[in-house]
Amino acid sequence: MKNIIHIIILTAMLLVGCKKDFINLLPISTASVDALYKTDKDFQDAVIGCYDILQNQYRTFWQYDLPSDDVRHQWPSEDIRLRLDNFTYQNNEGLFLSSWSNYYGIIFRANTILSNIEGKDVSIIKNKERHIAEAKFLRAFAYFDLVRIFGDIPLVTKVISDDEAHQLGREKVATIYEAIISDLLAAENNLPEKYSGVDVGRVTKGAAKALLGRVYLTNKDFANAETKLKEVTTMGYALLPNYNDLFDYSKNEHHSEYIFDIEYESNLQEGNDFTNSFCPSDAAVQSFYKVNGGTGNSNTPSDGMFLIWENGDLRKQISVARGFTDVNGTYVPLTGAVGAKSFTVKYMTTVTIGGDGKANWKVIRYADVLLMYAEALNENGKTNEALIALNQVRIRAGLQGYSNLTQAVAREYIYLERRLELSFEGHRWFDLVRTGRSIEVLEPIGMKPYMTLFPIPLDQIKIMNNPTIFPQNPGW
Repeated sequence: MKNIIHIIILTAMLLVGCKKDFINLLPISTASVDALYKTDKDFQDAVIGCYDILQNQYRTFWQYDLPSDDVRHQWPSEDIRLRLDNFTYQNNEGLFLSSWSNYYGIIFRANTILSNIEGKDVSIIKNKERHIAEAKFLRAFAYFDLVRIFGDIPLVTKVISDDEAHQLGREKVATIYEAIISDLLAAENNLPEKYSGVDVGRVTKGAAKALLGRVYLTNKDFANAETKLKEVTTMGYALLPNYNDLFDYSKNEHHSEYIFDIEYESNLQEGNDFTNSFCPSDAAVQSFYKVNGGTGNSNTPSDGMFLIWENGDLRKQISVARGFTDVNGTYVPLTGAVGAKSFTVKYMTTVTIGGDGKANWKVIRYADVLLMYAEALNENGKTNEALIALNQVRIRAGLQGYSNLTQAVAREYIYLERRLELSFEGHRWFDLVRTGRSIEVLEPIGMKPYMTLFPIPLDQIKIMNNPTIFPQNPGW
């Protein structure tokens, strides 16, 4: 089911680490390069090294949704999660530095792969084009998260020296997006539509097209977003009949709705702490769901999240909860111990060892594509067509479809549907920022106008020590 995890385990120790310096851009030695990049498997293993860092990064990526209006951190002690929740975080937070280092670590590895595979004989490196495509997708993916988090950032598309790294300034957002789009256009042409066996979990053509659609939508290039997302709708993806099956971890997570996940597996030291972090500190809940280890009252629903669901919405029960129904049909409410008031059931699964959960993080699934497609169609003045895509998601949720809406009304309903369908999957904050609604929605709960971007890690500002080419984001 998660065979790519086994490849990560086998190859991670063989990969060359990055020096702890400015954005991890230093080249590895020629001897190491010669030893590592000889066979097709060498390049395949090197690509897996990019996934390995991405897996590590996404263990905490969900925290970027804590400043949103839908997500709360209910643990009372002071830490980055609480500071994100109440907008008191600073420019020296470890989360920002680890994200910066992880994403540039992926970029470093992708650049190293691309520089060494160029000129290789395809008769020896039989999957050469696929390796290039995967590396470019992963590089683009890293840049997309970086630019959404930090804004202007250094753009590096080749292996560079230490001296070059220290002269590298922050590139404008528009230029970063040009590089992202270029990489994804190249990737989609040479990625397979699907994998089998041990390769299941690697990025596909559908993932490249869907991510490209998201990039276009973020840039408000609705025409290209519509075109690209429409292509994804013709590739055989389909909504699962039962929404709850998306979060049933006893079943295969690579189903008809799956497009791209960050892969995790328990009992192999390749798990995550989503279940533990999101489980309330309530003994009855922990016993019912068989969650061992510490729990964190995090990524929990705000009070407002309980008020926005229509009657009969089949998604509500698994998305937001203030208790559970036991095997005898008795409802057991949370006790409120240690501040635990609510939780999402989306990540609740048996965890034998604390912090070793098996739930994948869903980066792109087909419902997300349909809602992005609906948004692009509506912004292009095709509201009736947009409702067809939107209504597929609503009908699966047990709701009536919309009809005869104006563009403005449809826009608000599409935004609302994303909020409901994709709740607690890391989308709300970025949706609010990209649609220009973050200040209006979040200023009443503490957001300042400059907080649409997070601060550049203070360590990186100090290393560069050159505000002319490497300034801090305004306000930080």
